[in-house]
Amino acid sequence: MKKSIALALALACAATAAQAEELFVSIHSSSPMAQGAGLVLAGQALEQKASVRVLLCDAAGDIALSSQDGKAQPTLKPRNVTPQQMLQGIIKGGAKVEVCALYLPNTGKQPTDLLAGVTAAKPADVAAHLLKPGVKTLAF
Repeated sequence: MKKSIALALALACAATAAQAEELFVSIHSSSPMAQGAGLVLAGQALEQKASVRVLLCDAAGDIALSSQDGKAQPTLKPRNVTPQQMLQGIIKGGAKVEVCALYLPNTGKQPTDLLAGVTAAKPADVAAHLLKPGVKTLAF
């Protein structure tokens, strides 16, 4: 009887773990609408209890800069929010957000220039994450 209960619990835990979705969103576009599309989907995945990791590269890394606060950024309808505000929302929602390893050294920026909750990616960690079974990827 104890073995049956233990087996049932183990199977239930395994089923729950298998259902946990992981989404990796790579955003490199300078287009606010492309950035917004990626961030909207990341936010929706978070609401559906998925684990979300976002990698910002090239011009998209700029939305992770704290110096962007207060600068004129386009607001996107229908919610009238900027890509940076959307980014801050998914960070608050639990997403892991990184700028690619090339971003800081090639823009002359420092980790201290990034918004709270944004870090510089480590390529080996990103590659290991992408190679995990079941990780779904989106690119914008």
